[in-house]
Amino acid sequence: MTTTPATSPATARPIIGAAGGVGRAAIAGIVATATALGISELLAGLLAGATSLVAAVGQAVIDLQPAGAKDVVVALFGTNDKAALEVFIVAVALLIGAGLGLVARRSFPIAAVAFVGFGVIGFAASLGDPLAIAQVALVCTAVSVGAGIWVLGWLLDRSGARVSAAAAPATGETETSPVARMPDWSRRSFLIRASAVGVGAVVAGVVGRGLLERGRTAPVGDGPPVPPASVTVPPLAPEADLAATVAGLTPIVVPNDRFYRIDTALLTPGVDIADWTLRIHGLVDRETTLTWAQLIALPMFEQYVTIACVSNEVGGNLVGNAKWTGVRLREVLDIAGVQSAATQLVGRSVDGWTAGMPTAWVMDPAREPMIALKMNDAPLPPIHGYPARLIVPGLYGYVSATKWLKELELTTLEAFDGYWVPLGWAKQAPILTQSRIDTPRGGVSAGTVAIAGIAWAPDRGVSRVEVAIDGVWRDARLSKPISDATWVQWVANWQATPGRHTIMVRATDGTGVVQEQLPSRPAPDGARGWHTVTVNVG
Repeated sequence: MTTTPATSPATARPIIGAAGGVGRAAIAGIVATATALGISELLAGLLAGATSLVAAVGQAVIDLQPAGAKDVVVALFGTNDKAALEVFIVAVALLIGAGLGLVARRSFPIAAVAFVGFGVIGFAASLGDPLAIAQVALVCTAVSVGAGIWVLGWLLDRSGARVSAAAAPATGETETSPVARMPDWSRRSFLIRASAVGVGAVVAGVVGRGLLERGRTAPVGDGPPVPPASVTVPPLAPEADLAATVAGLTPIVVPNDRFYRIDTALLTPGVDIADWTLRIHGLVDRETTLTWAQLIALPMFEQYVTIACVSNEVGGNLVGNAKWTGVRLREVLDIAGVQSAATQLVGRSVDGWTAGMPTAWVMDPAREPMIALKMNDAPLPPIHGYPARLIVPGLYGYVSATKWLKELELTTLEAFDGYWVPLGWAKQAPILTQSRIDTPRGGVSAGTVAIAGIAWAPDRGVSRVEVAIDGVWRDARLSKPISDATWVQWVANWQATPGRHTIMVRATDGTGVVQEQLPSRPAPDGARGWHTVTVNVG
């Protein structure tokens, strides 16, 4: 008599819950999520009105951030804060995808529903983009999510087949309902397929983001050009810029490609000047809307102005000086006629960001606020506010320097809070007197060493800079000031002796007030303290 041997678990076709399936399921979930994100980026780059799911969620995170978050993030990442946020969002999404892959081992429908749920969240976030078209964004989100679900099912081979008792493991369990199971591929074959799809998703994402950035950025200088300024600044004298003679010293005028950028826009808004207008409304005698041609028909002028971010730490680099060309803000406001009840001017960007500043500050003839159209003799770079932005000497950017300007509203200080005020930042924020040591940093050789840096107090000017070496103060030599609205460079020669030395700097503004010594964090109205470095002399 012959006996038919029982099917061995080792020869049974493995179901997804078998050993090794966990890792493959997680990988499948990650690849499926990457596919959805990659296709979202590609569609956003190809179709007007579409938006990136990553950018949409990131923008929602920025808009919903708690008080104090900006201070922490900028301190950690500086001008790379946006890139860090998007990397974090992608990492979290992939981690969630891995979890959904594991869920799909037992119930593919539940995983698919979860995919759709996250897609709904992404679509809802995309509606906050003023350049998004809801119908287009909905279709693109559906396609992206659908592609992700399809890839997950393909990699897990959701065939709906039942595993018979003869094919089940020796535990005696019998599958009686459809389950997601791995295709009958080798491990290498699975990894090759998953890797191919993953690489494709990355390529789609990179290409899509590139197309998206270019598509949302109107060609700089396209359309009627900004006419030459009728009021110009004289060429810089050699004594106005000491950077040529001191290695490591910041130039008096920072090139556009080195100028710091801090704003809340994950995607640079693209503005077509053929359709662009500037609306002036609120507490005015005549609500006015200016086209690009009408704006550039106004008299142009140039000025050097130093602007700074309130998040700049003592010794930080979130400050810069440039030559700005544009029209006088007061002349634009005079066209509409500012009413006496107006105590606040609100600048509003095309992406909805707002900044509010006292009307009295804007109207003070001691300074010249402007609508800037050029930066260092070139049309405004897209990331710095093309085609028009506000430059208000003496105020931190978060209460004044509106990029991608589209509206000016006259209201009262009590009636409206700009974007950052509800998040714990001061409503009124003049730039503090500050100074920074650029060089030396780290170790130097004994002998003559140039201690140098910059100091700023827009729009009061800087009258004196002092340097302390191991507690002994001395005056530094200043560059020739360009104006009271700009920073100055300073240099002090030091006969360095071997050992470890502490160097501090402090500035005195044009009114005679010395920079505050007591340290403070940037929130709510700017960092205080004397920049201090330690130098090892060999």
